[in-house]
Amino acid sequence: MALTPKQTAQLLERLEHTPKKKLGQNFLIDGNIVRKSLSLAAVVPGDVVLEVGPGLGTLTGALLEAGAQVHAVEKDRTLAAHLREHLTQPAFSLLEGDAVECPLADLPDNFEGTFKVVANLPYAISTPWLDGVLERVLPEQMVLMLQKEAALRYTSQPGEKHWGAIAIFLQAAYEQSAFEKVSRKSFYPVPGVDSVLLGLKRKENPFVFKGQTRVCIRDIFTQRRKQVGSLAKRFEQHAPLAAWQSCLEEEGYALTQRPEELPLSCWQRLDSLFA
Repeated sequence: MALTPKQTAQLLERLEHTPKKKLGQNFLIDGNIVRKSLSLAAVVPGDVVLEVGPGLGTLTGALLEAGAQVHAVEKDRTLAAHLREHLTQPAFSLLEGDAVECPLADLPDNFEGTFKVVANLPYAISTPWLDGVLERVLPEQMVLMLQKEAALRYTSQPGEKHWGAIAIFLQAAYEQSAFEKVSRKSFYPVPGVDSVLLGLKRKENPFVFKGQTRVCIRDIFTQRRKQVGSLAKRFEQHAPLAAWQSCLEEEGYALTQRPEELPLSCWQRLDSLFA
């Protein structure tokens, strides 16, 4: 069960811990959101679940009660010590470290089983963490608590201002299954931004971009307002761009279009040109 604001404050006082803004420490205090997160992820006994930043363990406890085997990564030393002391179940495994450096916690990058992600992601790490996950073995489902701004970037469409590299990489592999607003009062301390519970389901045939293509696409979106026809000269280090421009013309796209206007299929075509 989620802690109330008063219980959360009291626990933090006992731990002599002040929530750290730079780590995005806004603790979930809404039991309904906890239950909704598990429901959206369809958590059943025996599921392997990755959690990022378990904090005081509210979501972690609910996952364990649901019969999940939880692998978590927590950077804060004080909170990690609290979790180790109070969550002693064999089904709980905690890695104390940086989620960006260890996006799958203690699961191996080539983990052969299926697993899910249920996490309350700090804004500062949401995109680099997600980038890291998409370069490894893919979870079958993800339910992510995100700042609204991040969720809009991940779910944006071609022609919208947020369409970019991370949306392309994510949408090539996942379909959106939920986008639900979450009240600021669901957290302690109350954040100054809106949050969203984003559900993602892995596609039947997920597309994973090559490492070279990822670098190329990220470079391109640093110049998102430039015309496609200027990209090959601007980024000569990415040899396939000239051939890609020819392919786009053959498929009916104008080289005067900008990268932010091109749909997912165009970027997948670019990937096919990299060795």
